Amino acid sequence: MEVKFRPKAILFDLDGTLVDTATDIVSALDQLLIEFGRQPVGQNAGRGMIGDGARALVARGFAATGGAHEQPENAFKRWLEIYSSAVARHSLPYPGVPETLSDLANRGIALAVCTNKADSATRLLLEALDLSRYFRAVVGGDIEFRKPDPRHIFATLELLGVAPAQALMVGDSANDANAARSAGLDLALVEYGYTDIPAADLSPDALLSEFAQLREIVG
Repeated sequence: MEVKFRPKAILFDLDGTLVDTATDIVSALDQLLIEFGRQPVGQNAGRGMIGDGARALVARGFAATGGAHEQPENAFKRWLEIYSSAVARHSLPYPGVPETLSDLANRGIALAVCTNKADSATRLLLEALDLSRYFRAVVGGDIEFRKPDPRHIFATLELLGVAPAQALMVGDSANDANAARSAGLDLALVEYGYTDIPAADLSPDALLSEFAQLREIVG
């Protein structure tokens, strides 16, 4: 594959891009719903609720099973407790992720995670899967502005000291695409992620059927 990008930094989404986390995320949601007397949504429906952060996930779970919870922040905090207790029970990096991150880091490219996932859960997951060592910055969803707001990306780039024009965003969804475009970053999307809009329809600069292809398009 022809080299297309020579970035100083690469920002990565987490869920659905670096790590297949859906089973653990939805299992925690189902346990939460059961605790509050609701029916579980199940894996198939739950996967479609992922992508806008855990608060949105929890809200969607309750909306789908009888209506909004009267104390949504308490419901979110309980979900986070459940999820954090088993953050990597079934979650694994997608094929080629550790090797590709190692290669890119060894080339001197600054790598960062920019995710709507809660900070604490993000760091627990990266540590559990031995991925945290590859990243110079990790900015989760506890920040005031989250994707698709480009300020989430700007905050991540500020930690790296890299301008938007020198960075590449790698993600799987419309949130990643819209944030990257608004921030002025090049965009690569994986085809296997958590999105109801096919990645190809989001007009990325590069489309990855496998994560390891990133090594071929980054010089």
